[in-house]
Amino acid sequence: MIGPGKAIGILGGGQLGRMFTHAAQSLGYRVHVYEPSGPSPAGAVADRETVAAYGDLSALGEFARSVEVATYEFENIPAEPLEAIAKLVGLHPSPGVLRTCQNRWREKAWLGANGFPHVPYAEALEGDIGAAAAQLGLPCVVKTADFGYDGKGQMRISSQDDLARAAAIFRGRRCVVEKWVDFEREISVICARTASGETRPFPASENIHADHILDISIVPARIAPAVEAEARRLAVEIAGRLGVVGLVAVEMFLARDGRLIVNELAPRPHNSGHWSIDGGETSQFEQHVRAVCGLPLGPAGARNPTVMVNILGDLWARGGAAPGEPNWAAVLSEPRAKLHLYGKPEPRPGRKMGHFTVQGDDLEDTLALARAVKARL
Repeated sequence: MIGPGKAIGILGGGQLGRMFTHAAQSLGYRVHVYEPSGPSPAGAVADRETVAAYGDLSALGEFARSVEVATYEFENIPAEPLEAIAKLVGLHPSPGVLRTCQNRWREKAWLGANGFPHVPYAEALEGDIGAAAAQLGLPCVVKTADFGYDGKGQMRISSQDDLARAAAIFRGRRCVVEKWVDFEREISVICARTASGETRPFPASENIHADHILDISIVPARIAPAVEAEARRLAVEIAGRLGVVGLVAVEMFLARDGRLIVNELAPRPHNSGHWSIDGGETSQFEQHVRAVCGLPLGPAGARNPTVMVNILGDLWARGGAAPGEPNWAAVLSEPRAKLHLYGKPEPRPGRKMGHFTVQGDDLEDTLALARAVKARL
């Protein structure tokens, strides 16, 4: 066990690192952030920040020797340098977990090899997606194998014209083509696991996307109890089979025929878990700290119905109470709402600048209020 007062390292300085830092410091830890393009949102609140490339083995070595344990906040980090770090300090989740989850082809292959329900897919080398699309049928979705998130690097194909455009866009890139799933809802379950095997899943979150970016998360998800139980079971099984130490977010489709299909895995805190900061018995960030440090895991239930709404940089373009600024009073004047901003200096369309949560006793009333507050922003 790595007790409070020690130093935790985190690779990546974005909003997930920032919220992780807050949680670690509240438990008495010091935090050292490693970020290639600092100063960063996480570095602004951390005890120390190193600004250096992920390929700088000297800087990585110094970083590793300055902390008792290390983790990361997103998948798009080269796995090779992390293997060097792991020789110097405990790194959780392991480089092997990261290598599996940061590439959609390896991830899908791992799900299939381990018997988990997944979307039918085919690999497309060098962006030659015609054969894969013919095999799966239309509609389908083409995704780059590496470095995709928030809808980046993917495109739905519904016609031959779409197929021609996609072939031009993805030419020369290794891709995965997935069969389109006719789903009723998108849900996710975040599961924490310690090195000793203690495992605790959070409640399923129902996720609503806009332009491929998470817009609203709803807890509890509006699904049948049996579906909730199966979603949690899948997340626990995946965490154990992967050997995760830390968190893994399991994104799933609830198909219209009632089946749960695993879509993607993220071995870290996840946007759909932000509701837990205000509405959870333990936040996902505190749970991540507990897991990587070998502390007992906290309870993972929801205290009451909670809705999380993302705040994107698009709001600045529309303006609010002041030119170029969202109408913050819309959130701050609502007693049931809590505002979280990430300290990013430059709002851009599609960029996550913050989020807010709304809590209440009735789920549909809470969701309606959250949407009303968003409209006033």
